[in-house]
Amino acid sequence: MRIAMIGTRGVPARYGGFETAVEEIGWRLAEAGHMVRVYCRSGEERPRRYRGMELVHLPAVRHKALETLSHTALSVGHLLGRRTDVALVFNAANAPLLPFVRAARIPVATHVDGLEWRRAKWSGAGQRYYLAAERLSVRWSDEIIADALAIQDYYRERYKTESVMIPYGAPIQESADEEALRAAGYEPGRYHLVVARFEPENHVDLIVDGYARSGAVHPLVVVGSAPYAAEYTRKIERLAEGDPRIKLVGGVWDQGLLDALYAGAATYLHGHSVGGTNPSLLRAMGAGAPVIAYDVVFNREVLGEAGTFFADAPSLAGALEAAEADPAGERSRGDAARERARTKYTWDDVAARYEALCRDLLAKR
Repeated sequence: MRIAMIGTRGVPARYGGFETAVEEIGWRLAEAGHMVRVYCRSGEERPRRYRGMELVHLPAVRHKALETLSHTALSVGHLLGRRTDVALVFNAANAPLLPFVRAARIPVATHVDGLEWRRAKWSGAGQRYYLAAERLSVRWSDEIIADALAIQDYYRERYKTESVMIPYGAPIQESADEEALRAAGYEPGRYHLVVARFEPENHVDLIVDGYARSGAVHPLVVVGSAPYAAEYTRKIERLAEGDPRIKLVGGVWDQGLLDALYAGAATYLHGHSVGGTNPSLLRAMGAGAPVIAYDVVFNREVLGEAGTFFADAPSLAGALEAAEADPAGERSRGDAARERARTKYTWDDVAARYEALCRDLLAKR
């Protein structure tokens, strides 16, 4: 099959969950003998091929409200002039462009992501746009892809439509690279970790506040930033101010070091609340990190019995103190999380399900 993957920043994956999914699914589809074309946002490096995938680099308007749609519009324009059997569109925000793909008689499945309209950065017109985009995705997609059962339930209840549930996969790490950690100034097993974009629905401020209230001895390492959230970033910085235990380290772009940070953490603190199956949570589970997660249905679905949950700053403070008091119990919980990731969230299975979906779409055409 000739499969196009549209709507993300592209590969190599250096940013978020969509990009990781495109890379992990795309190279496996290419290895299985399919022609996979990935549309990428133009950057300094523009390789024409990567891990068996054909890459097309196109520009985008650098504005949070226009970046995704502007790039996807150019991608669809390019797509219409190329032979394509199936299009996989990521992000419901791209829904207004689906009729052009359908008009070219290209079957299309849309990965709708989480409940984007609930994100604090979208208010007023932005929120209304994302709600409209959800409805249009349902109307104009041949199939809807949900990455969690809770997202499936949402589309079934709100839009009376069924979807295909395909989660993300989890990379598995059996141990931490302790040499890399120590070289970067981290003591294995003796720090708490957050990896998140600085956005209100990821609750980084609540995590920093909860940690600051706790009597935790191990430092809190906060990995992340936000290109469009200066005010929220300042709030986090104010909460961390004066507490030498809190380390705001910004982005970590060395994947080897980031992997080591996940695998060597005493706990991984996960505050995401509006997504489905979150890739950062899966990465922590696959690395065997004991997870303390914000208490929402998505996180409970992914973690099952392997998770500890918090609802506010005081409950997080208590969970951190309990974790430091019982390191053996936390290691056991981390092992259970890794085993859950190994059995329920494998990229080979995810890619096989995408391949089956593409075959179904092509057969229906």
